[in-house]
Amino acid sequence: MKRIFAAATGIAIALTSAIATAQSYPTKPIQVIIPYAPGGSTDVIGRALGEAMARNLKEPVVIENSGGAGGTIGTARVVNAQANGYTLLFHNMGIATAPALYKKLSFDSTKDLEPIGQAADVPMILVGTKGFAPSNLKEVIAFIKQKQGSVRFGHAGNGSTSHLCAMLLAKTLGTEVTMVPYRGTGPALQDLLAGQVDLLCDQPVATGPYIKSGMLKPYALAAALRQPSLPDVPTFAEAGLSNFELEVWHGLYAPKGTPPAVIERLNQALRFALADQAVLQRFAQMGVTVPTAARQDAPTLGTRTKAEIARWTPVIKAAGVYAE
Repeated sequence: MKRIFAAATGIAIALTSAIATAQSYPTKPIQVIIPYAPGGSTDVIGRALGEAMARNLKEPVVIENSGGAGGTIGTARVVNAQANGYTLLFHNMGIATAPALYKKLSFDSTKDLEPIGQAADVPMILVGTKGFAPSNLKEVIAFIKQKQGSVRFGHAGNGSTSHLCAMLLAKTLGTEVTMVPYRGTGPALQDLLAGQVDLLCDQPVATGPYIKSGMLKPYALAAALRQPSLPDVPTFAEAGLSNFELEVWHGLYAPKGTPPAVIERLNQALRFALADQAVLQRFAQMGVTVPTAARQDAPTLGTRTKAEIARWTPVIKAAGVYAE
């Protein structure tokens, strides 16, 4: 009887502690790790959401960039952080491609993280440096095939979405390109603008301003439909290459074991941010689509992460592409 009473008392104390933690959360700044360098698409989207979430949470949301290895370094930091809601991960679909791209990972994308909610969907876009000779996608394809390996394709790091896009495009065309890795989209963009690389396949969040200013050449959007933010940019299908679509989704995660009540509070703050008019206006300008309210919950992000791993693993293995 004493053991039963002691066990019941322990459970009651634990529940009381959990409820108290949830009710008082947060009581200090929240750190959000973005596993890429500053200036990239995921960074821009994450910072916009962080600002709005902070207003709802009544505590600062501090963004920290921890780039490298296609987002796996920053992800590992969050996996190994305390599960108290004060260290979070804002990632993109790279979290679902990493298990297939990397033969050795220090974490499991589905078992070591708690999903909080989906945040944004963005199609990839192929852009070239201003001095790159081809003027449209058909000319780009012909040029790549003619040069056989000498066209320099920048990307945000091995295993990143821009790396995957470049690899899949080369595989689709049945040709070779020279891959030039960077520690994020920001550095890759700077070298693209300087003419150090020829092409980049990334999200219009980062490339859009340079396209609109005429500093970069847009060739095609990897989506089923054109984007209102870039109405003059054709889809790959319209430009002459069918069945090439690649949409990047983004989500917010916490370390495994984070209290459910804290996850729920963070999801509330994320929903608040995704309904904020300033955020919505900015996203529209950048070509970012906000998931419907029904798709913003934590279970849906968890389901999508698993489904995307299942989707991309056979594609990546069949293409024979890996990141060290």
